[in-house]
Amino acid sequence: MTKTGRIEVPFGGQNLIIETGKMAKQSNGAVTLTCGGTVILATVCISRKPREGVDFFPLMVEYQEKTYSAGRIPGGFFKREGRPTQKEILTSRLVDRPLRPLFPEGFYNEVQITATVLSSDGENDPDILAVIGASLAAHISDIPFDGPVGAVRVGSINGEFVLNPTYAQREQSEFDLVVAGLKDGVVMMEGEANEVPEAKIVEAIRYGFDHLQPILKAQNDFREQVGIEKTAVPLFQPSEELKKKIAQLTKGRLTEIYNIDEKEQREEALGILLDEVIGDMSAFEGFKINDRAVTPSNIKLIFDQIEYDEVRRLIFEEGKRADGRGLKDIREIGVEAGILPRTHGSSLFTRGQTQSLGVVTLGTRKDEQMIEALDGLSYNNFMLHYNFPSFSVGETKPMRGPGRREIGHGALAAKALRAVMPSKEKFPYTVRIVSEILESNGSSSMASVCSGSLSLMDAGVPVANAVAGISIGLVTRGKDWRLLTDIMGLEDHFGDMDFKIAGTDKGVTAIQLDIKIKNIALEILEKGIAQAKEARGIILQKMNAVIARPKDDISKYAPRIVIVQIPPDKIGEVIGPGGKTIKKIIEETGVESIDIEDDGRVLIASTSNESAQKALRYVSGLVEAPVIGKIYDAEVVKIANFGAFCEFLPGKQGLVHVSELSDKYVKDVNQAVKVGDRFKVKVIEIDEMRRVNLSKKQAEQAASPSL
Repeated sequence: MTKTGRIEVPFGGQNLIIETGKMAKQSNGAVTLTCGGTVILATVCISRKPREGVDFFPLMVEYQEKTYSAGRIPGGFFKREGRPTQKEILTSRLVDRPLRPLFPEGFYNEVQITATVLSSDGENDPDILAVIGASLAAHISDIPFDGPVGAVRVGSINGEFVLNPTYAQREQSEFDLVVAGLKDGVVMMEGEANEVPEAKIVEAIRYGFDHLQPILKAQNDFREQVGIEKTAVPLFQPSEELKKKIAQLTKGRLTEIYNIDEKEQREEALGILLDEVIGDMSAFEGFKINDRAVTPSNIKLIFDQIEYDEVRRLIFEEGKRADGRGLKDIREIGVEAGILPRTHGSSLFTRGQTQSLGVVTLGTRKDEQMIEALDGLSYNNFMLHYNFPSFSVGETKPMRGPGRREIGHGALAAKALRAVMPSKEKFPYTVRIVSEILESNGSSSMASVCSGSLSLMDAGVPVANAVAGISIGLVTRGKDWRLLTDIMGLEDHFGDMDFKIAGTDKGVTAIQLDIKIKNIALEILEKGIAQAKEARGIILQKMNAVIARPKDDISKYAPRIVIVQIPPDKIGEVIGPGGKTIKKIIEETGVESIDIEDDGRVLIASTSNESAQKALRYVSGLVEAPVIGKIYDAEVVKIANFGAFCEFLPGKQGLVHVSELSDKYVKDVNQAVKVGDRFKVKVIEIDEMRRVNLSKKQAEQAASPSL
């Protein structure tokens, strides 16, 4: 029978209510978490048998936001939830990353975790609840899991740390940091910051770590109440004898191979050696794994473990890495800017065998990304899209849409650059950066930060400072450990940590920690942050040597946005009935678009400066009040027996009486002027009915006072 239970625990300024036994009772573990008016349901299920032919833990995490949770009906034709949104994908990754290292090594059963938002109050972000809920569901279940995981969000307002800030508080905070951890260390971090000094980031990590401990205790207490006994599942655990046998077959050649600096040559040599090892499977007769004969895929997994040992031996015993670098050395850096002639901004950033082509496109308000979320529609005017084609690693794969990894890397790079972006008031453009990864051998997301920063400057976007990113790795052996600056692909694969930190010369703008061991001590993280700062300074010097500040002007191929301020009560006059007036302005001037904001700011976008200025004069004229004594350019629009009606401001007409057409006698108006004639007029009277009387004669006299 399913056990029921309920506990409450302080959670920032509110209480977190944890319950089980009411919903989803056929899953291996299920809990509901309530904070304020936000409720999530977290479940976990496991397959009966290990998945065949895999060399990784097949964990699937699905975070879902149901629109009914916010009292809304989905848009679109079908009126139901569709493919995952970016927020759902990023939150799924946020849940996955701290939990994955805590399942047993060699565990190949499929595990699926779901976190579903059932109610949303618009104040409390469900993402932290999803992490805690997923941890709890796994912790109280019968699935092997070395948790639980606690998670909190940390902000800072007016110099004071805020625990689990609401959406409104996060708008005021100088950083947004998620910390997940265990009793002895941190297991995952994710955050963005407004150029915050490293010392304060370290303080925030410690603050978050201290305040997630009560969440851990609550989970352990809850398991004591309702948890069930863990099930023994088959793990891939080859015997030491089999591992020694494969190591003997390599005959020390791995050491020679890992003295090859070039990635392609090294991988080719490894492939040849592996083929030799599995070429004669008779050498492994008599060996079994989980009472089954050894297969070539088993040998590949063990070969991978032997590589793992050799990479660490090089680092700990020789102080050297596979490509010959020292532990703090950065790969060779190449920086170019302005390499694509017709784009609005471009750059090429190369670090070793990782290369990112950054391209910036400037757009108008109509190019903003519409985001449909639980709290309604919003618009995003800054985007960074990350593309990882298969040729970047010399492989052949179908070219499909972005996966979770691409979306996650793009979001991290966007966080790193968002802190230095100008306000919409200062730079009213929509900005899209695309990072094309042309080569990859580790840290491509941090290369995207660098290429993105360079291309923004090349595009003339007035960013506050240059931004660079670096990844710090870690290898451990017992209680001993080494930090690695600028990790490459195999160090990411065989290492214990990928700690990405981006920022300017003033401070941190983005941070992301992923690990493969159970947790990382705060001391190691603090030293990693300091090591990243040192490396970032070197990279920024290289970047600034090529382009140190934004160009003075945007590309001639980019749309130009001209801004004019009008009184808010005049907005209707510019738009016109049914948008008639504004459409007319666009058609007559040839501009791309005209957008009007509620405060009266009019944004005119055009690739032609002449068209933009023409539209600017038109809009200014629409809201301008005629002034007695002022001279205007006018055009005859209608002729009457007693004079000519002229448009002297957009949408504003006045009468030039026949007596004011010339200083000479005019018998017939049609002989003096024709429809379409243009000349200067002077406003001589505005009557009580706001009718305007004009004078061509007096305007000419003013222009030639000697006459």
